[in-house]
Amino acid sequence: MTKKTITVLITEDHTFVREGMRALLTSEPDIEIVAEAGNGREAVELALSVRPDVVVMDIAMPILNGMEATRQILAAAPGMRVLILSAHCDDAYVEHVIALGAAGYLLKQSSHSTLAKSIREVHQGMTCFSPSLGKHLRQRGKISPKPGDMKAPILHLTSREREVLQLVAEGNANKETADILHISIKTVEKHRHQVMRKLDLHNTANLTSYAIAHGIIESSAQVTIL
Repeated sequence: MTKKTITVLITEDHTFVREGMRALLTSEPDIEIVAEAGNGREAVELALSVRPDVVVMDIAMPILNGMEATRQILAAAPGMRVLILSAHCDDAYVEHVIALGAAGYLLKQSSHSTLAKSIREVHQGMTCFSPSLGKHLRQRGKISPKPGDMKAPILHLTSREREVLQLVAEGNANKETADILHISIKTVEKHRHQVMRKLDLHNTANLTSYAIAHGIIESSAQVTIL
Protein backbone atom coordinates (compact mmCIF):
# COMPACT_ATOMS: atom_id res chain seq x y z
CA MET A 1 0.00 0.00 0.00
CA THR A 2 1.39 3.41 -0.95
CA LYS A 3 0.97 6.42 1.26
CA LYS A 4 -1.65 8.01 -1.02
CA THR A 5 -3.86 4.92 -1.21
CA ILE A 6 -7.42 5.49 0.01
CA THR A 7 -8.64 2.53 2.06
CA VAL A 8 -12.32 1.68 1.61
CA LEU A 9 -14.90 -0.50 3.37
CA ILE A 10 -17.79 -1.54 1.11
CA THR A 11 -21.10 -2.21 2.86
CA GLU A 12 -23.79 -3.81 0.70
CA ASP A 13 -26.03 -6.76 1.46
CA HIS A 14 -26.38 -7.95 -2.14
CA THR A 15 -23.33 -10.06 -2.91
CA PHE A 16 -23.56 -9.52 -6.67
CA VAL A 17 -23.62 -5.73 -6.29
CA ARG A 18 -20.84 -5.78 -3.70
CA GLU A 19 -18.59 -7.92 -5.88
CA GLY A 20 -19.23 -5.64 -8.84
CA MET A 21 -18.27 -2.58 -6.82
CA ARG A 22 -15.13 -4.28 -5.60
CA ALA A 23 -14.11 -5.28 -9.13
CA LEU A 24 -14.62 -1.75 -10.44
CA LEU A 25 -12.89 0.05 -7.58
CA THR A 26 -9.98 -2.38 -7.50
CA SER A 27 -9.03 -1.08 -10.95
CA GLU A 28 -8.40 2.35 -9.44
CA PRO A 29 -4.67 2.66 -8.54
CA ASP A 30 -5.26 4.95 -5.56
CA ILE A 31 -8.16 3.00 -3.98
CA GLU A 32 -7.83 -0.19 -1.93
CA ILE A 33 -10.78 -2.26 -0.71
CA VAL A 34 -9.72 -3.38 2.77
CA ALA A 35 -12.99 -4.94 3.96
CA GLU A 36 -16.55 -5.78 2.94
CA ALA A 37 -19.71 -6.06 5.03
CA GLY A 38 -23.07 -7.63 4.24
CA ASN A 39 -25.10 -5.90 6.98
CA GLY A 40 -24.92 -2.80 9.12
CA ARG A 41 -23.79 -4.53 12.29
CA GLU A 42 -20.86 -6.09 10.48
CA ALA A 43 -20.08 -2.70 8.93
CA VAL A 44 -19.81 -1.06 12.35
CA GLU A 45 -17.53 -3.81 13.66
CA LEU A 46 -15.27 -3.72 10.61
CA ALA A 47 -15.15 0.07 10.44
CA LEU A 48 -13.95 0.28 14.03
CA SER A 49 -11.44 -2.56 13.71
CA VAL A 50 -10.02 -1.91 10.23
CA ARG A 51 -10.37 1.90 10.36
CA PRO A 52 -10.78 2.59 6.62
CA ASP A 53 -10.51 6.11 5.25
CA VAL A 54 -13.94 5.88 3.60
CA VAL A 55 -16.99 3.68 4.23
CA VAL A 56 -19.28 3.20 1.23
CA MET A 57 -22.62 2.50 2.89
CA ASP A 58 -25.90 1.17 1.54
CA ILE A 59 -29.01 2.24 3.47
CA ALA A 60 -31.36 -0.73 3.25
CA MET A 61 -29.61 -3.65 4.94
CA PRO A 62 -30.68 -6.44 7.28
CA ILE A 63 -30.03 -6.59 11.04
CA LEU A 64 -28.84 -2.97 11.18
CA ASN A 65 -29.72 -0.44 8.48
CA GLY A 66 -27.21 1.94 6.94
CA MET A 67 -28.54 5.02 8.70
CA GLU A 68 -28.06 3.55 12.16
CA ALA A 69 -24.74 1.97 11.16
CA THR A 70 -23.57 5.40 9.98
CA ARG A 71 -24.67 6.97 13.25
CA GLN A 72 -22.79 4.39 15.32
CA ILE A 73 -19.63 4.58 13.21
CA LEU A 74 -19.43 8.37 13.34
CA ALA A 75 -20.22 8.44 17.04
CA ALA A 76 -17.24 6.16 17.70
CA ALA A 77 -14.94 7.50 14.95
CA PRO A 78 -15.92 11.11 14.12
CA GLY A 79 -13.10 11.52 11.62
CA MET A 80 -14.17 8.63 9.43
CA ARG A 81 -15.86 9.51 6.14
CA VAL A 82 -19.10 7.77 5.20
CA LEU A 83 -20.39 7.91 1.64
CA ILE A 84 -23.97 6.73 1.22
CA LEU A 85 -24.75 4.75 -1.94
CA SER A 86 -28.48 4.09 -2.17
CA ALA A 87 -31.38 3.47 -4.52
CA HIS A 88 -33.52 5.85 -2.45
CA CYS A 89 -33.74 9.46 -3.62
CA ASP A 90 -36.41 10.65 -1.16
CA ASP A 91 -35.67 13.95 0.56
CA ALA A 92 -36.16 12.38 3.99
CA TYR A 93 -33.46 9.76 3.39
CA VAL A 94 -30.95 12.31 2.13
CA GLU A 95 -31.61 14.87 4.86
CA HIS A 96 -31.48 12.19 7.54
CA VAL A 97 -28.03 10.90 6.62
CA ILE A 98 -26.69 14.42 6.18
CA ALA A 99 -27.92 15.24 9.67
CA LEU A 100 -26.15 12.11 10.93
CA GLY A 101 -22.87 13.42 9.50
CA ALA A 102 -22.47 11.46 6.26
CA ALA A 103 -20.05 13.05 3.82
CA GLY A 104 -22.09 12.38 0.71
CA TYR A 105 -25.02 10.63 -0.91
CA LEU A 106 -24.89 8.93 -4.31
CA LEU A 107 -27.69 7.17 -6.13
CA LYS A 108 -26.93 3.60 -7.17
CA GLN A 109 -27.35 4.42 -10.83
CA SER A 110 -24.24 6.60 -10.58
CA SER A 111 -21.39 5.58 -12.86
CA HIS A 112 -18.25 3.83 -11.69
CA SER A 113 -16.21 6.96 -12.41
CA THR A 114 -18.60 9.06 -10.28
CA LEU A 115 -18.25 6.65 -7.36
CA ALA A 116 -14.45 6.67 -7.56
CA LYS A 117 -14.39 10.46 -7.88
CA SER A 118 -16.74 10.83 -4.90
CA ILE A 119 -14.59 8.54 -2.74
CA ARG A 120 -11.60 10.76 -3.49
CA GLU A 121 -13.57 13.93 -2.74
CA VAL A 122 -14.95 12.81 0.62
CA HIS A 123 -11.50 11.55 1.58
CA GLN A 124 -10.21 15.06 0.92
CA GLY A 125 -12.82 16.50 3.26
CA MET A 126 -15.40 17.58 0.71
CA THR A 127 -19.08 16.64 0.54
CA CYS A 128 -20.61 15.21 -2.60
CA PHE A 129 -24.05 14.29 -3.86
CA SER A 130 -25.52 12.90 -7.05
CA PRO A 131 -26.00 15.96 -9.32
CA SER A 132 -29.80 15.90 -9.14
CA LEU A 133 -29.75 15.60 -5.34
CA GLY A 134 -27.15 18.28 -4.84
CA LYS A 135 -29.07 20.83 -6.92
CA HIS A 136 -32.35 20.05 -5.17
CA LEU A 137 -30.87 20.21 -1.68
CA ARG A 138 -29.06 23.49 -2.34
CA GLN A 139 -32.34 24.99 -3.51
CA ARG A 140 -33.91 23.89 -0.24
CA GLY A 141 -30.98 25.09 1.84
CA LYS A 142 -30.40 21.61 3.23
CA ILE A 143 -26.95 20.89 1.87
CA SER A 144 -25.08 21.20 5.15
CA PRO A 145 -27.26 20.92 8.25
CA LYS A 146 -25.46 20.26 11.49
CA PRO A 147 -25.59 16.70 12.81
CA GLY A 148 -28.52 16.37 15.20
CA ASP A 149 -30.59 19.14 13.59
CA MET A 150 -33.40 16.76 12.70
CA LYS A 151 -36.16 16.47 15.26
CA ALA A 152 -37.93 13.34 14.01
CA PRO A 153 -39.25 11.12 16.83
CA ILE A 154 -36.94 8.28 15.81
CA LEU A 155 -33.96 10.42 16.78
CA HIS A 156 -35.17 10.26 20.38
CA LEU A 157 -34.60 6.52 20.41
CA THR A 158 -31.42 5.09 21.87
CA SER A 159 -29.08 3.08 19.66
CA ARG A 160 -30.32 -0.18 21.20
CA GLU A 161 -33.95 0.84 20.76
CA ARG A 162 -33.33 1.48 17.05
CA GLU A 163 -31.75 -1.94 16.72
CA VAL A 164 -34.73 -3.58 18.40
CA LEU A 165 -37.11 -1.56 16.22
CA GLN A 166 -35.48 -2.86 13.04
CA LEU A 167 -35.22 -6.47 14.14
CA VAL A 168 -38.84 -6.62 15.31
CA ALA A 169 -40.02 -4.89 12.12
CA GLU A 170 -38.11 -7.49 10.08
CA GLY A 171 -40.25 -10.15 11.71
CA ASN A 172 -37.93 -11.43 14.43
CA ALA A 173 -39.61 -12.71 17.60
CA ASN A 174 -38.36 -11.43 20.96
CA LYS A 175 -36.17 -14.51 21.47
CA GLU A 176 -34.59 -14.16 18.01
CA THR A 177 -33.96 -10.47 18.63
CA ALA A 178 -32.41 -11.28 22.00
CA ASP A 179 -30.12 -13.89 20.43
CA ILE A 180 -28.95 -11.51 17.68
CA LEU A 181 -28.24 -8.67 20.12
CA HIS A 182 -26.89 -10.96 22.88
CA ILE A 183 -29.28 -9.57 25.46
CA SER A 184 -32.10 -11.12 27.49
CA ILE A 185 -35.66 -11.51 26.25
CA LYS A 186 -36.80 -9.34 29.15
CA THR A 187 -34.47 -6.56 27.98
CA VAL A 188 -35.84 -6.86 24.44
CA GLU A 189 -39.38 -6.54 25.79
CA LYS A 190 -38.38 -3.44 27.74
CA HIS A 191 -36.80 -1.80 24.68
CA ARG A 192 -39.75 -2.75 22.52
CA HIS A 193 -42.15 -1.14 24.98
CA GLN A 194 -40.02 2.01 25.06
CA VAL A 195 -39.93 2.21 21.26
CA MET A 196 -43.71 1.98 21.01
CA ARG A 197 -44.16 4.54 23.78
CA LYS A 198 -41.74 7.07 22.28
CA LEU A 199 -43.12 6.68 18.75
CA ASP A 200 -46.75 6.49 19.92
CA LEU A 201 -47.23 3.11 18.26
CA HIS A 202 -49.62 0.50 19.62
CA ASN A 203 -48.84 -2.83 17.96
CA THR A 204 -46.30 -4.61 15.82
CA ALA A 205 -48.19 -3.82 12.61
CA ASN A 206 -47.88 -0.09 13.39
CA LEU A 207 -44.21 -0.54 14.25
CA THR A 208 -43.55 -2.34 10.95
CA SER A 209 -45.36 0.33 8.93
CA TYR A 210 -43.32 3.00 10.69
CA ALA A 211 -40.07 1.19 9.92
CA ILE A 212 -40.96 0.93 6.24
CA ALA A 213 -42.06 4.57 6.01
CA HIS A 214 -38.79 5.78 7.56
CA GLY A 215 -36.49 3.59 5.49
CA ILE A 216 -35.46 1.37 8.39
CA ILE A 217 -36.51 -1.71 6.42
CA GLU A 218 -37.52 -2.10 2.79
CA SER A 219 -41.18 -2.45 1.89
CA SER A 220 -40.36 -5.73 0.18
CA ALA A 221 -38.97 -7.21 3.40
CA GLN A 222 -40.72 -10.37 4.54
CA VAL A 223 -42.23 -9.59 7.92
CA THR A 224 -44.40 -11.50 10.32
CA ILE A 225 -47.02 -9.72 12.40
CA LEU A 226 -46.69 -11.17 15.89
